[in-house]
Amino acid sequence: MNAPDRQEKFVVPDDLKKVVYKPDTKVANAGTFVVQREDHTVGNLVRMQLHRDKTVVFAGYRIPHPLEYQMVVKVQTNGKKTPIQTMQSALQDLGDEVQDIRSKFQRELEIEQGRHQGPQY
Repeated sequence: MNAPDRQEKFVVPDDLKKVVYKPDTKVANAGTFVVQREDHTVGNLVRMQLHRDKTVVFAGYRIPHPLEYQMVVKVQTNGKKTPIQTMQSALQDLGDEVQDIRSKFQRELEIEQGRHQGPQY
């Protein structure tokens, strides 16, 4: 078949950077992040997290082509923070949320496993 290898969707080749930032030359306090090997799942999470930041004027993403395996995120701020600072903050906050969810899940899993082990003799 002509289908590309499945790993191409996830593995970033050695000659590509995972993230490239390009400042916008026409709009103040704006820029574009091109992220390799990510899809709508990450794009939507990042976009929604960026929207929580009061300094963000605009945040959006798109997947230019389904066979190119890249995501383009555009960010414009009000000038109090740069787009790079805003993106770093959003990614840090997302990481913290994931860790919190993971900790709660682990705790509940341990409680549930304790219930099913029965009494200890």
